[in-house]
Amino acid sequence: MQRHGIAAVVVPSSDPHLSEYLPERWQGREWLSGFTGSVGTLVVTEDFAGVWADSRYWTQAEGQLAGTGIELMKIGSSGSSAHLDWLAEKVARGARVAVDGAVIGLSGARALQSALDERGIELRTDLDLLDDVWDDRAALPAQPVYEHLAPFAAIARADKLAAVRQQMKQHGASHHWISTLDDIAWLTNLRGADVSYNPVFIAHLLLDASSATLFVAEGKVNAKLISRLAGDGIALAPYDRAGAALKALPAHAKLLVDPRRITLGLRQLVPDGVQVIESINPSTLAKSRKTATEAHHIRHAMEQDGAALAEFFAWFESALGHETITEMSVGQKVIEARERRPGYVCPSFHPIAGFNANGALPHYRATEDSHATICMRGMIGSGLLLIDSGGQYEYGTTDITRVVPVGEITAEQRRDYTLVLKGMIALSMAKFPRGTRSPMLDTLARAPIWAAGVDFGHGTGHGVGYFLNVHEGPHGITPHLPPEPQTAMEPGMVTSNEPGIYRPGRWGVRIENLVLNVPAVLDEPGEFGEFLQFETLTLSPIDTRVIERSLLRDDEVKWLNSYHAEVRRRVGSHVTGAAAAWLQLRTEPI
Repeated sequence: MQRHGIAAVVVPSSDPHLSEYLPERWQGREWLSGFTGSVGTLVVTEDFAGVWADSRYWTQAEGQLAGTGIELMKIGSSGSSAHLDWLAEKVARGARVAVDGAVIGLSGARALQSALDERGIELRTDLDLLDDVWDDRAALPAQPVYEHLAPFAAIARADKLAAVRQQMKQHGASHHWISTLDDIAWLTNLRGADVSYNPVFIAHLLLDASSATLFVAEGKVNAKLISRLAGDGIALAPYDRAGAALKALPAHAKLLVDPRRITLGLRQLVPDGVQVIESINPSTLAKSRKTATEAHHIRHAMEQDGAALAEFFAWFESALGHETITEMSVGQKVIEARERRPGYVCPSFHPIAGFNANGALPHYRATEDSHATICMRGMIGSGLLLIDSGGQYEYGTTDITRVVPVGEITAEQRRDYTLVLKGMIALSMAKFPRGTRSPMLDTLARAPIWAAGVDFGHGTGHGVGYFLNVHEGPHGITPHLPPEPQTAMEPGMVTSNEPGIYRPGRWGVRIENLVLNVPAVLDEPGEFGEFLQFETLTLSPIDTRVIERSLLRDDEVKWLNSYHAEVRRRVGSHVTGAAAAWLQLRTEPI
């Protein structure tokens, strides 16, 4: 910083593809600060360092930053611009702020530039200071790319390319640039293992009216697959030639880019004469709307996932008090149960197992050095165990949270659990006009919780991919997402439904199912247009031992009993022995 005359450096949690989960090479914020949360921004000045993080990470960040001299700067949501205001206030007029343009999104860079311009502060985006100090920085991942094949790849690659080109034509674009990894994986029917938990690979993609170039590291795609891609008009080029291809676009080109899904550095490479059209990637919208065939496969994934969880919970309940169980062993046992299921590939995120106080941390992660023991032989703890886990299957992606009792639980814990269940059921039963902006649905889940004077800091739901990222846009049931046109709810979208209540230092409750947008069944359809409702996809019992029955209405009880009957019917054929007995017991009506 001193050598370059830099007063402040901004280190976002980001890579050249604006990924949520980062390959090790771009985990600079974590490497510098020690804070391991998936979202956060580090700012370093001559005499200050701070990490801006939202409420999901406050307790975690306080612990990980303790004694480092790095301050936790608390913000209301992950989309907060509080660090921009801080920079504008603290950095002297005429000074320089640096951020690596190769990893900051175009829209975020514009906001930063605007905040600094108002105070006469210069922004440098041509420096990667991490390379000067990170001696053992990881290289690019080298895992091979493979093809997602029929029957699970429900739409042919050529048909997807044709559909995107039709959207390009409607925008008046001759070329289209894509950097987001799940968009590329979806569009090409390819998968990889470059990013933990997400079956994607590091690449860029450039389309024109008749051909495409996939920029990917050499050696990652075998000769047979290269030939198959060529048959669909996709040629390969080295990953490090992507920028040069942008710079070489002809002057008459009309380039479609998504300003929220391209970095500033890449945008700056586009020649001045090229007309740039800014709009959401057509693939982002298309992949969020699962086809009927994809929905069929997802339902099968949910049955297999439910069977895996039945095996896990049968073991867990029988092992309580008879062997040592820790948060670490719970996470491992959940993974092992899924590994026995056909078509399983890997977890869809690192399992979260939080006992009592640790369950109050929405993104808690047990480690060998820091985790809770739930029970030992002859001794059982008391409280609530929250387990949030998911799997990547060739035919779907799962994400589920359940809370189970251990030993004695309190009336207050039952109340919190039941309030969360009421919120989850309220959203599950919703019917709404097609095209409703997804953030508007968030209050349906919060209303029963708000009525008790309680709230939670995260959104109620996120989009989920099809054997892709467990967090997928463009929609989300959350107040932190602007209700823009691309958030409209359309048939085929898969979303999580996961309200919660968190008592710091005591316990946390979150109950999560995945739901699918389907046409609504109405008593009087037609006059007010098309309506949608949710089909609950997740198939695993919701523990009724923690419910305070007096807080549930009759229609809520009816929903729960109907759900458990469906779980028993569809999962029952996939389990035997202890798992089948456990399933029977935990799906009894109340």
